[in-house]
Amino acid sequence: MNFQLGAIFIALGLLVSAAVVSLAVPPDSADAPAGVHKDEPAFRDIDAWINSGPLELDKLRGKVVLVDFWTYSCVNCLNHLPYVKSWHEKYKDQGLVVVGVHTPEYAYEKSPANVRAAVAKLKIPYAVAQDNDYGTWNAFDNHFWPAIYLIDAQGRVVYSHFGEGRYAQTEEKIRQLLAASRVQGS
Repeated sequence: MNFQLGAIFIALGLLVSAAVVSLAVPPDSADAPAGVHKDEPAFRDIDAWINSGPLELDKLRGKVVLVDFWTYSCVNCLNHLPYVKSWHEKYKDQGLVVVGVHTPEYAYEKSPANVRAAVAKLKIPYAVAQDNDYGTWNAFDNHFWPAIYLIDAQGRVVYSHFGEGRYAQTEEKIRQLLAASRVQGS
């Protein structure tokens, strides 16, 4: 009887723990629905730009911008990187600008040499902003690696996704935004 009671308490404890963890995720951490518009954040306090000169979001108006928060030793970031690189390659000539924002999780990830080496090793062709002091991370009110934000041609954040997955939905949103920007630009 004692063994069964103990097993029941363990099972209840696991259920309560799962409930607490699910409640700990803030409501704004869910993907932003396509109709939700936030004000445009900015690239702030960037330590270095790799693969490009400094970029400013307000000067990218008229283009669709994909901002990808990542760090080179995050397994989830590395798993989603092929999709981001693919979108850059497929849509760069249609008006998509991809900007990787490398925000370190650990001290060694702050080294400019380490970040440059990682960008080269991973063959990242698009602009990468090194955000050691979390200026851009905070401007976007970001909390996760990886995190994708899509900014429409008017400069509004209209979509976000945190973590791996939803690749088909994200690519569909990219296509929709590019189509809308072509219509508005004609």
